[in-house]
Amino acid sequence: MVGQLDTHTLGFVDKLQCTVQTYAWGNPTAIPELLGVPPSGEPQAEMWMGAHPKAPSTLVSSGVSLDEHIAADPTAALGPATAERFGRLPYLFKVLAAGKPLSIQAHPSLEQAKAGFAREDAAGIALDAFTRTYRDDNHKPEMICALTPFVGRCGFRALAATRSLFGDLIATQPDSPLLVEIGDRLAAAGADGDVLADVLAWLLRLDNNDTAPLVAATVAGARIVVDAGDSEWTEEFTWCERMNAEFPSDIGVVVALLLNHVVLEPGQAFFLGAGNLHAYLDGVGVELMANSDNVVRGGLTPKHIDVEELLAVVDCTPIDPPVQSPSGAVHTFDASVPEFALTRIELAAAGVPATVVGPEIVIVTEGAAILTGAMERVELNGGEVAFVAASDGDYTISGSGTAFRATVNG
Repeated sequence: MVGQLDTHTLGFVDKLQCTVQTYAWGNPTAIPELLGVPPSGEPQAEMWMGAHPKAPSTLVSSGVSLDEHIAADPTAALGPATAERFGRLPYLFKVLAAGKPLSIQAHPSLEQAKAGFAREDAAGIALDAFTRTYRDDNHKPEMICALTPFVGRCGFRALAATRSLFGDLIATQPDSPLLVEIGDRLAAAGADGDVLADVLAWLLRLDNNDTAPLVAATVAGARIVVDAGDSEWTEEFTWCERMNAEFPSDIGVVVALLLNHVVLEPGQAFFLGAGNLHAYLDGVGVELMANSDNVVRGGLTPKHIDVEELLAVVDCTPIDPPVQSPSGAVHTFDASVPEFALTRIELAAAGVPATVVGPEIVIVTEGAAILTGAMERVELNGGEVAFVAASDGDYTISGSGTAFRATVNG
């Protein structure tokens, strides 16, 4: 039977057993449904597909972890170019299922990650310490493609629009001196990014005694605007109550109002480079990133918050929401980094040729796929994952449903 081929013996595509991370913000049912297993009752946040040492995938055929498999013969697994440039699998692939808002966060550049990792090592901060910000020395640009409607905040909104949003909010709470202070700071002269950077720094450095009344006024004002039903900011304000319910009096409730509100429809994606302040709020998607777990947080989390490091990392220059929509049955999204590229494939019986230039990971998110090499083939059902070594060679992917292909970007 095709689905029972011993792929390790055949020397073609290895199926992977992947670790599911049970972070508190996870959706308890989405990943189990994808995998066709009953929910455990725990939040199922992320399924990691890759060779990150924190949770490497395992080859089903041999029980060997993917990082060990690659280390045994990097040239065969990665290809000569990838092995020479990176020396390891350069990306981490995930299924992400958000049932609650994730933290307000940004990721460092490669230079910032190397410096931060070395600095915390020199300070004697253990890798697993709560106060550790840099878990490795790599950057973490990332891309997410929606499997369901996916809600998030991404990058700073245009300053004029943010002035309008807070103007509507302040009009409902004119006796809140802290909201009025935000309005005054937003109205200041200067480059847009500098003005927003000043507001962000002021918010994140507020004393806890000021944070609670500011968030309370923000939530109360947002409710008034939503109930009035005539604001262009209804979606942004609706989320204030939900964020505050999960993280009472957290300054992230206010900081999130500085950012673009984005709703991805299934198949749409966005790419986040270094310094992009963002928060995922709700939905399921496939996420592809450089092989790193470096997150610098500023709110909406019980985890370590490093305000000064976040302010050093974040880029407050306003941007338009960077939404990408697929064009055609096979679409590779634009990611301006060498570590990874993400391709979405609407499977068909005729098949799509796949030219292998480095290590690949393939997941089927709907239906079933058949990967056919020169002499063998492997079937992947919904939720199943495969590793294609560079030495496995070109193949064709066919079937019905939807698959995603993670590759190096080159």
